[in-house]
Amino acid sequence: MRRRRFLGWALGGAVVAAAAGTAGFELVNHGVLPGKSELDALDGACALEATDFVSYAAPGPEISGTFYSAARNREVGYTIGYPPGHGPGDALPLVVMLHGEGGNHANALPGLTPARAVALRVPRFSAAPPSSSSSSASSSGAVTADGAGGEAPLPPLALVTVDGGTGYWNAHPGDDPMGMLTGELIPLCQRRGLGGAPHRIGAMGISMGGFGALLLAEKHPDLISAVAVISPAVWTSYAQARAVNPGAYAAAADFAADDAVTHASALADKPVRIASGFDDPFRPGVEALVQKLPKDAVVEFAKGCHDGSFFTEQEPPSLAFLGSHVA
Repeated sequence: MRRRRFLGWALGGAVVAAAAGTAGFELVNHGVLPGKSELDALDGACALEATDFVSYAAPGPEISGTFYSAARNREVGYTIGYPPGHGPGDALPLVVMLHGEGGNHANALPGLTPARAVALRVPRFSAAPPSSSSSSASSSGAVTADGAGGEAPLPPLALVTVDGGTGYWNAHPGDDPMGMLTGELIPLCQRRGLGGAPHRIGAMGISMGGFGALLLAEKHPDLISAVAVISPAVWTSYAQARAVNPGAYAAAADFAADDAVTHASALADKPVRIASGFDDPFRPGVEALVQKLPKDAVVEFAKGCHDGSFFTEQEPPSLAFLGSHVA
């Protein structure tokens, strides 16, 4: 699973925009203005075939609670999911899962609870040469399904979710969700035996949370061992971010300090997986980020949009990737 895969480009949304023939429609289709998802729904760009290639063991326990966050100046909720056969008191690797905009600790993983996520069973994989259909691929570490039809559980690891607000996981006046993660949530988990040495910590996120997971790994490379993100909300400029979401960054200086593309060199020598849909409005930012990622990063562009169907399709391979690198 350590290779880049670039699949054939889809035309869907571009065809609709060309037919419309208006500047406004073109801006919508390229994600500069809201509404692209509606266009894609009309032309079928978001339609994904149903897949049933994973199953789950009986989930382990979940622990939910709250703590007062001095970094965020408020009470925040969290949930810790334990893998099958494990529970509170066990020492385990940890995955920190960051929710998207409008989400919270209770719905960070579309369609999954934290305990169910780490009860995942996935197809067994074996080493194989890079696919000839890839336009760019590393010559080592590629994997494919072994054809045996067997499944294997994730290695034992815990997963934690937490309330991060709407500020794109970067510091705003009176609210520092990144400081909450590193100074409060992760230490809370480590006191419970999760993610403490010699065990490792991985970061995962979807949309806004995907950006947050990248930011966490870039800002704290000694803390985060691997990162897997789905449809990360990566802006190409502060002006674009402010035009679409004025609350994403407090000021231009904050965008520059936390720009995931600019600081991607901090991910060197770190396992990275990133997945984005062809018709995701954040694809330009993801493409810019890809150019800065380590050469053996796993990068998958596939059919899909910035929506729940793409998110849920990419959750199992993202969790499997992290399981192979932090457990």
